Amino acid sequence: MAENKFSGTGVAITTPFNEKNSPDLESLTVHVNYLKSNGIDFLVVLGTTGESVTLNTDEKEAVVKTILKANNGDLPVVLGLGGNNTHAIVEKIKSTDFKGIDAILSVAPYYNKPTQEGLYQHFKVISENSPVPIILYNVPGRTGKNIEPGTILKLANDFKNIIAVKEASGSIEQSMDIIRDKPSDFIVLSGEDAITLPLMSVGVSGVISVVANVLPKEMSDMVHAALSNNFNKANLLHYRLLPVIEKLFAEGNPAGIKCALELKGIISGYLRLPLTQVSEQLRNEIQKDLNQF
Repeated sequence: MAENKFSGTGVAITTPFNEKNSPDLESLTVHVNYLKSNGIDFLVVLGTTGESVTLNTDEKEAVVKTILKANNGDLPVVLGLGGNNTHAIVEKIKSTDFKGIDAILSVAPYYNKPTQEGLYQHFKVISENSPVPIILYNVPGRTGKNIEPGTILKLANDFKNIIAVKEASGSIEQSMDIIRDKPSDFIVLSGEDAITLPLMSVGVSGVISVVANVLPKEMSDMVHAALSNNFNKANLLHYRLLPVIEKLFAEGNPAGIKCALELKGIISGYLRLPLTQVSEQLRNEIQKDLNQF
């Protein structure tokens, strides 16, 4: 098992839609139960993979309520709560019912591209207003701005409720810089499935995973093997998972993972525009890779 509630394998849960393009809450319940029964350590709700930017307020509330009910307190739950308007995030925090929520995942501001000082001040304000712990989310490929190691370390040292970072810069060197100088209780999590094992070999404590939506046991087994320093087992699982991980991201996320979940019969593959379903060729390739499991 994982060392603490936010290490190990977290899953960035998809939001299933029906043919009318509404959230399919029944399928979402099935999905949560599938994850719970296959070794997952914690759940991440309303992140990028959950298409949170295309959900309205009522839909977001329904998705969170459904997941919390299905989870029934069994696993820690992390709520995606971030954006590029600091004041609006504070107002959202104040209006949120955090019952059943163990932490928030807060993405770096996107589009407006703040300086490192701006990033620090943004998360300082969130820290001062959040009633639950905060996991920073650094994903410069989506936000256009990297939270540099020095800024992450300053936030980790200055604010006790900033407890972790989901590091998705793609840079092993950046992760090592954070791990080398971080407070002992600060957690670094991989934000990229394909390099989770290499990152764990240098001190990362787990992953917030996309592929674990469809292959939760395999991803969890790999992560738990690495946490137990059984890298022989972890390597075998890593190289089994790698081909399907590459396919799942070939035409964007969550299009690939929703296709895989549909092929497994768990949810439908519907997405909301501007996202579209994967090509028929990629669908066939994903099916072929899933057959290996």
